[in-house]
Amino acid sequence: MSALLIRGARLVDPTAGTDSVGDLLVKDREIAAIGPGLTVPAGAEVVEARGQVLAPGLIDAGVFRTDVEAAVAGGITSVLLMPDQSPVLDDPALVERAERLGKPRLWVRPLAAATRGLNGRELGELSLMKDAGAVAVATGRAAIADAQVMLRLLRYAAGLKLVVIAHAECPFLTAGAVATESEAATRLGLAAAPAAAEAVQIARDLRLAEEAGAALHFACVSTREGVDLVRSARARGQDVTAGTAPAYALLSDTALAGYRSFARLSPPLRSEDDRAAVREGLADGTISVLASRHDPRTQEEKRLPFADAAPGAAGSATLLALGLALVHDGTLTLPRLLALLSANPAARFGLPGGRLAIGDPADLLLFDPGAPWRIMSDRLPGRAGNTPFDGLPVQGQVRLLLKGGERLA
Repeated sequence: MSALLIRGARLVDPTAGTDSVGDLLVKDREIAAIGPGLTVPAGAEVVEARGQVLAPGLIDAGVFRTDVEAAVAGGITSVLLMPDQSPVLDDPALVERAERLGKPRLWVRPLAAATRGLNGRELGELSLMKDAGAVAVATGRAAIADAQVMLRLLRYAAGLKLVVIAHAECPFLTAGAVATESEAATRLGLAAAPAAAEAVQIARDLRLAEEAGAALHFACVSTREGVDLVRSARARGQDVTAGTAPAYALLSDTALAGYRSFARLSPPLRSEDDRAAVREGLADGTISVLASRHDPRTQEEKRLPFADAAPGAAGSATLLALGLALVHDGTLTLPRLLALLSANPAARFGLPGGRLAIGDPADLLLFDPGAPWRIMSDRLPGRAGNTPFDGLPVQGQVRLLLKGGERLA
């Protein structure tokens, strides 16, 4: 493989916290040199960045489908694959198979199912699945209702030094609900659950994780009370982190107007106050991961009455642009956003990437943060184009994407 020199880029390293202008040389699938005025090696390809941002490839810390085309379009080189697959990732052989799904264009990091079949009762063989390549253990789309099972899981995972990724909604409170209790849900006549369902589950799991001495990550925090609970636990020194998705920072339940089934998500959209709290959590570090929760649905699954439509949305292709919306409006700095999208997931789950350092794998993203485009559901790459952001004008386009030094886009 010939060397590649990216010249005149805005180099943003979210791990080191640096933001400078310079060049970067890729050789033998690794970052070989970084700095201003690098010499072009004989036979090397030269890419003129012209001040565009060069950063680590994005690590999408929570997808429900391996969707290579959508990931590449969004600047993603690595994904954490939720265990909610068919069949469920509750067996070492299935974990090994999942790890190969994205090759050669995407690193797929499987998450082991916390319980067999994700039934919430019998623990999976976590040790064997870790040996097979699982990077963490997850409860999937639903929380474990039985506190005794959850405590056993947390103790088992702690012994293996695996982070437990938990869904933050009390299943007893959300059973049958399709929205959050609010004026919007009442006006539309939708079955709704209190937003407190999230805080109830977070409070229980935090206490159980403390009892077990386990590392805990909440996959998607979406309410003010949930953010406050995580903030308090972190202030006490508990080993807990939280993620969210762009929808919970950019949309509220007002997006349900007209029974827009594309806005039926899991967890459901919340109030304007909750949306503001999520933004505050992203800004102050309480929420340290921004993930797409890419869960593409077919037109047949989405173009139904709201209560019958499947929850979820496509998100990989829009993750970078929607994250940049939080930079453009002043909520985040660019290095902070890139930490949420790469450095923090890498550090939390022990993954390569997330930094610009000599000797690291050349998983790199070059993008223009100001390039305008419009999100159109029927034009998004990948398996499905259902998104609550249909028609939204955004900024930020991928210009070059490298995985292990190989050009993907």
